[in-house]
Amino acid sequence: MRAERIDLYRHFNLKRESGSGGYLDIYAPFEVAGIKPKLRPAMLVIAGGAYTFISQRESAPVAVKYVANGYCTFVLDYSVNTAYPVPLVEACMAVAYIRENASKYRVDKNLVAAIGFSAGGHLATMLANIYDEKEVFEKLGNKTQMAKLNAVVLSYPVVTMGQFAHEISRDIITGNNPDLYEKLSMEKRVTANSVPAFIWHTFEDNCVPVENSLMLAEAYRRANVPLSLHIFEKGWHGMSLCNEEVNDRTEDEVKLEYVGKWFELSLDWLKARGFSVKTMGI
Repeated sequence: MRAERIDLYRHFNLKRESGSGGYLDIYAPFEVAGIKPKLRPAMLVIAGGAYTFISQRESAPVAVKYVANGYCTFVLDYSVNTAYPVPLVEACMAVAYIRENASKYRVDKNLVAAIGFSAGGHLATMLANIYDEKEVFEKLGNKTQMAKLNAVVLSYPVVTMGQFAHEISRDIITGNNPDLYEKLSMEKRVTANSVPAFIWHTFEDNCVPVENSLMLAEAYRRANVPLSLHIFEKGWHGMSLCNEEVNDRTEDEVKLEYVGKWFELSLDWLKARGFSVKTMGI
């Protein structure tokens, strides 16, 4: 597996006006000599951290696991402690970069997905629903259309800025501006053009209430956009892969490792939507 780091602002010749993010870490499988090259689906990984930091438990370990299942993966290092639209512009740059460089990484440009966790789930949900906002177009112009995903996986996502909001995430992404609450409440931004979604959450989550996922799923149902929703009874916020790579193997963590089945479920859902490795030239 080869690793590479891209400065998205430099690539798109944009000024980094605020924040210190806007980088893309790439995990691309090596080609094997003597075997025809593979055309792979792409997965953009967007970790959580309440928009105040980027959780390492939800970034590289997740990327590596998708690589092990045939994906070319890209981890977004986005700006934190920075209000809208900066993180969304950076996420859109990431998807546009993937498509612009699809041949370099042998990625199928029609099979680009993102996975977001917690506040990163909010960013992924924005990417899946409002990637073409005017604030993005002002930066990327016609390349904005390259930022549309083909599917999104949302892990215990922050969704609403209303009653069940995660207040820290809300205050940072809105810049404490109540005028942005409705604009950035993603359950209010789902349309028929939204991207199909796989959503999972735990009923016991006492940090980002499960109502966030339930409201988003209801909005998807009203808009008649495909989704898969999984609510696990037990489990705390930020469980990530729920395996030995991201936890300390305490008795409680071992007991709840079954929640990690969400990963295989996401693979099955994506495969049913056409996300699979293809041999080139056949």
